[in-house]
Amino acid sequence: MSDGLDRKWLFKPETGGGMKVLVIGSGGREHALTLKISKSPLVKKIYCAPGNPGISSLAQRVDIPIENISGLLDFAKKEKIDLTVVGPELPLSLGIVDQFEAEGLKIFGPSKKAAQLESSKIFSKFMMKKFGIPTARSESFSDFASAKKYIQNSHLPRVIKADGLAAGKGVLVAKTCDEALLFLQKIMVDKIFGVSGENILIEECLEGREISILALSDGENIVLLPEARDYKRALDHDQGLNTGGMGAYSPVSEATEELRQCVLKDVFHPMIRGMKKEGIPYRGVLYAGLMLTSQGPKVLEFNVRFGDPETQVILPRIKSDIVPLFLASCNGTLDKESVQIHKETAICVVLTSGGYPGAYQNGFEILGLDQASKMENIMLFHAGTSSKDGKILTHGGRVLGVTSLGKDMKQAQTLAYDTITKIHFERMHYRRDIGMK
Repeated sequence: MSDGLDRKWLFKPETGGGMKVLVIGSGGREHALTLKISKSPLVKKIYCAPGNPGISSLAQRVDIPIENISGLLDFAKKEKIDLTVVGPELPLSLGIVDQFEAEGLKIFGPSKKAAQLESSKIFSKFMMKKFGIPTARSESFSDFASAKKYIQNSHLPRVIKADGLAAGKGVLVAKTCDEALLFLQKIMVDKIFGVSGENILIEECLEGREISILALSDGENIVLLPEARDYKRALDHDQGLNTGGMGAYSPVSEATEELRQCVLKDVFHPMIRGMKKEGIPYRGVLYAGLMLTSQGPKVLEFNVRFGDPETQVILPRIKSDIVPLFLASCNGTLDKESVQIHKETAICVVLTSGGYPGAYQNGFEILGLDQASKMENIMLFHAGTSSKDGKILTHGGRVLGVTSLGKDMKQAQTLAYDTITKIHFERMHYRRDIGMK
């Protein structure tokens, strides 16, 4: 075609493989994973539990909740699933990998102990300090009075984090003492995050620009994936509350090969080698959220799964078949694999329900999907949707991810935002500055 773009990511090749794959999850990340897996000639059939309406054209949906580990295990055994790919962090933190592997089933993701790198920010910080990984200085607290006293005697701003899983909403950059104490009250006294807020971490506030770099590991070997930059705040210009993610783009101009190799040497290698020495080998994808400071990259957090919406811009840029990479991670053979990357720019803009990340309403019909889906180099990733009487309805805070692929940032932005004009649902909200400096 005249614009020279590589559109292979949009098309399914001839399939001759016989693998059955189960994808666990129901969001935009899982839609993107299912799409990429569907391109593999090794795969015959894909199931997704519980999936969403957008995934239905790619996989057979299975009505099993992600936290029902025994139900998922029974299904995988009954259907003789060859590979299970876990999307969300919750089933990983519940030990789904341990239980599947105990039954001889191949599953992509870290063990319950290894998943503590995300399920416990205090554990993660302890490991970073132990292995000499650059990160922010911090203190942990288990009672409100001690945390309150620490804040009152601290130089602000400070970053306050709930120790456990909080769907990306358990972090606050507190600029004033009143703001910090109110957040501490909500977490530790009002328990808005339940047991996830029984312990908290208070960190120094790092300055710089954030970037996410992901890597696959088999417990020893490491393969870097494309980097991304995501937008966590609900409103333009990084205003408003923290969310699970309002958009992302890849590649990131600051991610030179020198920087990527620095992160490989100073972050990924120490963590993977350190975890192995601790008797907790890390297999799966490891997501490093980094701040590019004047002293070099420092780790803000680790996630033990693909990010959302970062996955929606990373996977379209990977030329390679993803399934052999997942299998190599499970089998300890990543040293025999490599990743080829498209040069194009990918942007994802997330469309949310009005009010998100606070209270919002569900059940509004989403109009214009057919027209939008016909746009070239566009993929609509369903995140919070449901179907009823042939209609697609909103069914979550983050509803859709509009991902575009362009020869550069400007083309990708134009295509994504032009596509959004064709979509409508009541109280639809999105940021208008994704990819803009």
